[in-house]
Amino acid sequence: MKKIHLFLAFMLIILNVACQSPRPDKQVIDSKRYPDAKPDSYWKKKLSPEAYNILVNRGTEPPFKNPYWNNHQKGVYVSAATGKPLFTSDDKFESGTGWPSFTKPINDKDISIVKDTSFGLVRDEVVESSTGLHLGHLFDDGPAPTFKRFCMDSYAFKFIPAEKKRNTHINRDTIK
Repeated sequence: MKKIHLFLAFMLIILNVACQSPRPDKQVIDSKRYPDAKPDSYWKKKLSPEAYNILVNRGTEPPFKNPYWNNHQKGVYVSAATGKPLFTSDDKFESGTGWPSFTKPINDKDISIVKDTSFGLVRDEVVESSTGLHLGHLFDDGPAPTFKRFCMDSYAFKFIPAEKKRNTHINRDTIK
């Protein structure tokens, strides 16, 4: 029985580590590729601890225990870092994963897909094109017509309900 408990504890640790891919402390985001890249210290002052962990440390949040996985309101999901509108509720769908999932971004130019090889896995990481900050991952198992699943971390976003949407670019200071 003790061996089973040790094995289960070991497996839980492995699963927890595999779901997170923290960025090394000294890694610098390429400012030529990401024109609005800032040092980690800048983001630490600007973001909530949860958003900092997701966006800067490339962490993740628990499935089914995050703000937007079960959000069914109409509106826009803007970057928690820049306020840029990235996804809309019109493209959100129930993936059953416990994270908010979308079939496409509002504008393909506002996100970039980069190779993520953390923990021996090969995945497509979704980052904000202007900053290089982590948003989530992209998978090819979504519904038609795109067959894409942008599996995003809730804390990478702020949700702006449709009735509060004023323009196409939301000022970050108005969504805190």
